[in-house]
Order: sequence, then structure tokens, then C-alpha cells
Amino acid sequence: MTGGPEFFHGYAARLQETLAAADFAPVETLAEALLQAWRAGRSVYLCGNGGSAGNAIHLVNDLIYGAVQGRGPGVRAHALSANAAVLTCLANDTDYSEVFALQLKTFGQPGDILLALSGSGNSPNILKAIETGRALGMKTFAILGYSGGKARSLVDVPIHFPVDDMQISEDMQLIVGHMVMQWLMAETAKGL
Repeated sequence: MTGGPEFFHGYAARLQETLAAADFAPVETLAEALLQAWRAGRSVYLCGNGGSAGNAIHLVNDLIYGAVQGRGPGVRAHALSANAAVLTCLANDTDYSEVFALQLKTFGQPGDILLALSGSGNSPNILKAIETGRALGMKTFAILGYSGGKARSLVDVPIHFPVDDMQISEDMQLIVGHMVMQWLMAETAKGL
């Protein structure tokens, strides 16, 4: 066995340090933008690779149902990582760097929101999605780890946690998503 309970305490300590050092002002900006988009009937698109792709799908569920819990229609949220047929077609027939951007070119509208999830902020398909979203007049956000990579300067609002740990970076994606979902729940309890 590696490290015993100390190993797990160490992980928890790194996660707590990341939370304690976080600037949550851009999270509030994201929450308010999502509420405005929801009220205006705009769409929200999430994308990511690997664990971040799974997080995108998870957070779409939270936006469609969790934020409103049956009190009305949820956020019009879509995970660009969810459709395996579309992803494999685009990756095979074009290039993997285009798998999110080409979907946005089909569905994205001015005033919609793109939320990119990335540990490094340097994945070519994430960068192309952000560039496409901006070109379409979408509001662009990203939840990033490490240095934030190229995505940090490309998006309108970066939510950056400077931690050199992919799993904690992915933890922060869900934590931010859950914070925003609960904020939206509280706001919609007052009525959309």
C-alpha cells in the first residue's frame, strides 16, 4: 500500500488549498450569464475531453433538471461531448481538433454561452471551440487548471484554478458547476 491514510489526507489538503485560494468572482459572472441566457431562451454548450467530457455531460444534466427540479423548463444545455456518433464521424472525416467547433457552427447562435472544461487549457479542439464561439458572438467561459494555457486568454471569462493536478482540476469543474446549479436553484425559487 502507498502511504496509508496520509495519502488521502494529502489529496484532501490539496483540494482544500485550491478552494481556499480561489477567486469566485468569475464564477458569479458565469452564474449570472447562465441565468440571463436561461431567461432569454438561449442555449448553453459545454465541452471537454476525457474526464472533462464526462463532467460536461454531468453538468448539462444539472442545468436541464437540477437547477429547476420540475418547477419549469430547465436551461437549454447541451454537451458537445455526448454524441459518440457525431464525435467519431467528425474526428474520422475531418480532424479531432474540429469535433466541438463544427457542432457549434451548426447550433451556436449569438448570445448563446460556451463553457469549456479543460485541465491544461491547451487542447486543440477546446481552443477551436472557443475561437468558433467567439466568431459566432457567443459568450465564452472556461474552467481551467494548471497555468490556464492558451484558453485562459481566449475566453471572455476564465475561471482559473492554478493547480498542477488533473484530478483536482476536474474536481473543481464539478464544484463550480454544483455551486452555480445551487445558485440557480435559489434564484429560480423566486421565479424565472
